[in-house]
Amino acid sequence: MIYFIVTFVFFLLFILAMTIGYFFNKKSITGSCGGMSSLGIDKACGCPDPCDSRLQKNKERAEATRIAGLKKQPRIV
Repeated sequence: MIYFIVTFVFFLLFILAMTIGYFFNKKSITGSCGGMSSLGIDKACGCPDPCDSRLQKNKERAEATRIAGLKKQPRIV
């Protein structure tokens, strides 16, 4: 029974440490290899239609790309 208690306390301390790290950094836990995006996979689910949050992200990314392209064009004064 003591092994269970020690293991449980260890996991609680580990989770507490991760929580404190999240509060200070405001970043979620990510892998070092880039995750699914490095494999060319945009989403984890196999649904044919993207969800609302994915549509919003795509819209924001397209707008940022458009603005960056406009900034690169020479201006005629």
